[in-house]
Amino acid sequence: MPLLPRFGTASRAVYSRAPRRAATAAIIRSRSKTTTTTSHYFQAGSDFEQTKAARPEYSPNEPIRYIKSPNVAWKKGDGASDGGASLSAGHVAIDPYAPGRPLARNYKLLVSGIAPRPIAFISTRSQDGSSVNLAPFSYFQVINHDPPLFTVSFVGSMDKAKDTLKNLLETKECVINIISEHFMEAANATAANAPYGVSEFGLAGLHQAESSTVAAPRVRESVFSIEGKLFETKEFESRAKPGKKTSVLAIIEGTRFWVREDAINESQDLIDLEVLRPVSRLGGIGYGRTTEVVEIERPAF
Repeated sequence: MPLLPRFGTASRAVYSRAPRRAATAAIIRSRSKTTTTTSHYFQAGSDFEQTKAARPEYSPNEPIRYIKSPNVAWKKGDGASDGGASLSAGHVAIDPYAPGRPLARNYKLLVSGIAPRPIAFISTRSQDGSSVNLAPFSYFQVINHDPPLFTVSFVGSMDKAKDTLKNLLETKECVINIISEHFMEAANATAANAPYGVSEFGLAGLHQAESSTVAAPRVRESVFSIEGKLFETKEFESRAKPGKKTSVLAIIEGTRFWVREDAINESQDLIDLEVLRPVSRLGGIGYGRTTEVVEIERPAF
C-alpha cells in the first residue's frame, strides 16, 4: 500500500517494504542548510559569506527517499544497532546553574541537542486591526488532536511582550503557518527585530491570505496553515533570578486547517511530504530539510 495514495512521488527504490500495518513510525533525517558536511557547522566570528560560497548548491528537485532502517533484522531485545559503541562512550554531566555558567549556554545546548524542531510561523493582527505581524518560533509542538491543541513558548514576560505575544494576548487569535523550503529565506527574514506595527509580510515579500475563523491573515505561500485561538497561558519564573519572568507558554486551539490542493489526499487526512517539504530548526543558525525517511512498523505486544 503506497504511503501517498493519490499523489506519491517519493523515490522508494532503495527500500523494499513488506506489507504494512495501519500504524507505523516514521523516522526522518534532516540535513542542515548551514553545513558543508554533516559534522561541520558555521563558527561565530568566521566569514559566513565565504563559508556559504564554498558549500554545495541547493537542489530543489532532490527526491525524498524511503530507505531501510539501520538493522532490518532487528528483533526484540537486540537493543542499539551500533555494536556497543554507545555503551563504551563516556558522558559529561552538566549543571545548568553551575557557578560561572552563562544561561545563554543552556539555550545553545538545548537547541543543538533537541533537533530537528518544527517551526511555528505565526501571523497575528493587532487589536485595532491596523497592523499584522509575522514571526517564526521553534519552541513549538502539536500536543493533541481532539481538540487540536498546539504549544508555543515565547521568551520574555507578559508585561514586556514582543509583537506576536502582544497581539496574541490582546486578540486571542493567530495563524500557525508551516514553513516549506520554497520560502525558507523569506521566513528567516521575519526574525529581524522590526518595530511594532511594521509588517514582516512586506519585509519578507510574502503574501497575505484571508482566514475564516480569525482576523489574522494566513501566509499564502504556506502549504499548511492552522487558524487558532488562545486556549490558555502560563508564565514561568527564572531559577537563577527569582522573581524575574522569563517565558510564556501559550496553548492554542486549532479552529480551521488550510492545505494546498496538490498536497492533500482524497480523504483529507494526509499531506504529501514531497509538496510540504517542511523546514525545521537545528542548533546555531542551522535549518534542516527532510530528505530521507525510515518507516518502522508499530510492534504488537
